[in-house]
Amino acid sequence: MAQNTLLQPGPIALFGSGETAPGGQKIFDFMFRLSQKSPQMSIIETPAGFELNAGQVADNVGDFIKHRLQNYKPRIQLIPARKKGTQFSPDDPEIALPILKSDLIFMGPGSPSYAVRQLEDSLTWEYILARHRLGAALAFSSATTVAISSAALPVYEIYKVGEDPHWKNGLDFFSHYGLPLVFIPHWNNKDGGDGLDTSRCYMGVSRFQELKDRLPKDQVVIGIDENTGLVIDFQSACFHVVGQSNVTILREGSEQVIPAGSGIDLLELGDFNLCDPLAGISQTSWNLALTIQSEMETIVRIPPQVIVLAEKREKARQSKDWETADQLRQAVEDLGWVIQDNSDGFIIEGKLDQ
Repeated sequence: MAQNTLLQPGPIALFGSGETAPGGQKIFDFMFRLSQKSPQMSIIETPAGFELNAGQVADNVGDFIKHRLQNYKPRIQLIPARKKGTQFSPDDPEIALPILKSDLIFMGPGSPSYAVRQLEDSLTWEYILARHRLGAALAFSSATTVAISSAALPVYEIYKVGEDPHWKNGLDFFSHYGLPLVFIPHWNNKDGGDGLDTSRCYMGVSRFQELKDRLPKDQVVIGIDENTGLVIDFQSACFHVVGQSNVTILREGSEQVIPAGSGIDLLELGDFNLCDPLAGISQTSWNLALTIQSEMETIVRIPPQVIVLAEKREKARQSKDWETADQLRQAVEDLGWVIQDNSDGFIIEGKLDQ
């Protein structure tokens, strides 16, 4: 089988903030619905690897998911890929290996600049790219949302240390898909109150405009409000805004605000294309990812049409249109799947517990 036929990138969720808040729960819920029953989840410690409590930061996210999203029965593993050249190196094959067995990969708080330095050209980053291209979902918040940009905002260096406004090179995740994107979480932050503008990820409007003017003209800036997530569906080439507020898209000469519950086609951002499977990945890492993928082929994925039918049924239930809901449940069962309702919504399961 040709390598390109294997390319099936999973969805990616980018949090504006609040990965362990009620808004974050809604975004994780959206992602878990796209996954299989009892998904394997990896939480990678790299962005906070310089902190003495890096393990606790990741463990807090794991505890939140175990308790708030327990209906999905996630199996969680922490990946202590903290710092190059140490016993917890992102280049350690044993530490990074579980990533290639993951259904959902999460990275979150810490320092964007540190995350880029530790992940760039690392085995951990190669494994993340490879596993995503074979179908795993990604969820990035806070520092990691910034770090995957084409140009990464050095938040701490400017806001806390007082360095002049500038950009650093990011991991440039979306360059492999033809999109030069810069992500800014905490877009509508108000921690500074009336006396200090802390919007635009603590830069403030005026300082951020100075930063934006330093970007190449083709860069697209995407601001994600707090307690809001941007979920990108690579298979349908569109993105959805999930949560409490908005996503703002800045292109040369234009600004577009997309409210929660809405979405747009990725082609509106530029010439989106599925990438070369080996872009940014060594042949060795790709081959290992394929080998592990073949060992996991007995795992049955939920077809997109089943998810669409189940979500339509949930809307019918919320509208108390019981006849339509029953018809949609039957349509799902005719495709070999069962909807199990619960307090958070629903779970899709195989008839034979696939």
